[in-house]
Amino acid sequence: MKIATYNVNGVNGRLPTLLAWLAEARPDAVCLQELKAPDDRFPAAALEKAGYGAVWHGQSRWNGVALLARGREPVLTRKGFPGDPTPEASRYIEAAVGGVLIGCLYAPNGNPWPGPRFDAKLAWLAAFGAYAAGLLAHGVPVVLAGDYNVVPTPFDLYRPGAIADNALVQPEARAAYAALVARGWNDALRHLYPDKPMFTFWDYFRDAFARDRGMRIDHLLLSPAVAARLAGGGVDREARGAAGSSDHAPAWIVI
Repeated sequence: MKIATYNVNGVNGRLPTLLAWLAEARPDAVCLQELKAPDDRFPAAALEKAGYGAVWHGQSRWNGVALLARGREPVLTRKGFPGDPTPEASRYIEAAVGGVLIGCLYAPNGNPWPGPRFDAKLAWLAAFGAYAAGLLAHGVPVVLAGDYNVVPTPFDLYRPGAIADNALVQPEARAAYAALVARGWNDALRHLYPDKPMFTFWDYFRDAFARDRGMRIDHLLLSPAVAARLAGGGVDREARGAAGSSDHAPAWIVI
């Protein structure tokens, strides 16, 4: 089973790129972030024609998450999570696909740092961590995939010490992510590639992609039941290089 996460940065504007990637990569389940579309503008018909059932949690202009499944309908379990400090924002959706519970998330960016937005980011990460701990306690196979908006370590950045005033690299944000892993979640890509950066995001500015000035902020965290079955994974950098692409690349695993 191939499970992917992809921040599409506008699902309607990037739909041709998304459909081309789906046709080539053929993931069995996909978490999408930054739909930037209300529920009634989600392109369900186009995705169904491409062979994917979908559930989604949209929002006009900002945020928005969706979960796709190839050749089947995802079984929706929740939109949002208990204790979310910003329930008005569409940042989490969860569904069962092929016997695996998949949570798709889009964590707050938190910029500018310092300030109220960064404080809100930390509050959201703390609340999500508490919810995730409850999922672990159930012992079921779970994948929490999405744009965490955290660069976990200096190794996950094109140059250690770069963007030092960015919310994504602040010690408090990194500590929140590390706490998730410490509770028992397996960071799949880092587990598979301990010596490779595995960037998933390159800014549109200053030729960041051409110069490989990237960072790893899209993660797939696995519960122990799934981590034991991890067979492979990667990042589809080619999708980032396509015309009109998102500033993220899809990241994926195989279990």
